[in-house]
Amino acid sequence: MPGRPGSPGLLRSVFRRHAAGVAVITARGEAGPVGFTATSLTSVSADPPLVSFGVGTGASSWPAILGTDHIGVHILGEHQEELAATFARSGADRFGPPTVWREGPEGVPVLDGVLAWLVCRITGRVPAGDHRIVIAEVVHGDPVSAGRPLLYHQGRFTALRD
Repeated sequence: MPGRPGSPGLLRSVFRRHAAGVAVITARGEAGPVGFTATSLTSVSADPPLVSFGVGTGASSWPAILGTDHIGVHILGEHQEELAATFARSGADRFGPPTVWREGPEGVPVLDGVLAWLVCRITGRVPAGDHRIVIAEVVHGDPVSAGRPLLYHQGRFTALRD
């Protein structure tokens, strides 16, 4: 069975079938806080504690990610579908009401009400097609609350089923 030739459409079609956890990445930009929804968050190493995520070089948040040393990583709960949608929506006022946030360690915007958050120091930005894979070392964090994670599957936000 030869399958279909590799293409952006094939990749999107296959990954619609892959369930992923939902995170919001934040940073302090020159004009204020920036952030975006990410489903590419990965734990890379325990020692040192490293994470990675992808960001498009055409994304509005990319200049801030390129120009900063620290980023925030927020694991969203199943109750935060609207927050995920806000940070995924182009042109949205991501840090205006109803988003609740504060300045955290290293000046990074930290979102309230998330399952957990980390502040990380960027150690690398690796070119990968129209994206960069950002590698960052954990320097602060808190597994804030218990709860179930928000997932992304088949092009929509969803939750775990028992």
